[in-house]
Amino acid sequence: MSTLEVRRLGRTRYEDAYKLQKELVEERASDAIGDVLILTEHESVVTLGRGTPAPVEVDVPTVEIERGGEATYHGPGQLVAYPILKLPEERRDLHRYLRDLEEVLIGVLSEFELAGERREGFTGVWLGDKKIASIGVAVSRWVTYHGFALNLHTDLGAFRAFRPCGLDPDVMTRLADHVDLAPTNVLGEVLVVKHFCRVFELELPPPQPLQSPPEPEGPGFMQLPILPG
Repeated sequence: MSTLEVRRLGRTRYEDAYKLQKELVEERASDAIGDVLILTEHESVVTLGRGTPAPVEVDVPTVEIERGGEATYHGPGQLVAYPILKLPEERRDLHRYLRDLEEVLIGVLSEFELAGERREGFTGVWLGDKKIASIGVAVSRWVTYHGFALNLHTDLGAFRAFRPCGLDPDVMTRLADHVDLAPTNVLGEVLVVKHFCRVFELELPPPQPLQSPPEPEGPGFMQLPILPG
């Protein structure tokens, strides 16, 4: 099995994470690095997929990008994952890739005994008639970027200033409204990595013992220590 490098960035500005994605796409396309999964939480922003008009009444920054999908919100309390994968030939099917990302999210929700569902004609994952996760991707030379956003304890009011993914704002939900959830993204990150490796048949590199205290990787964020076996 191929290995997956996980980069946990903590909270980031959208522009900084986007710049990192573009750099990693170039490195992955040239095989300078292996597959990478970026995990982050953004400062409040609305991103616009290809050709999507900007909402006129939002009071947070908007960014137009090249992913598929329409407008969506990113902000505190939301776990965002950006896979930088060089898809092998047998996986070079964007419909399959989208379904695989949905399967990752369905697996995460199953850990809380929740039945995540797909909905015909839409990307993303639903709990009943409510949408809990959005997906928008792009591919360059069969290297993926952009990805998915899972609402953990997101302020859902931020979606009400526009039509997220072209839908009624009231359709959005968050995990904290369905289960007792700690106000951090750490558990979500762990479960995303678990199910991402399962679905994409990847494994984590062996842990390396820490030689010195970990350095912060973002505002208010510290790497988790690696415990000895």
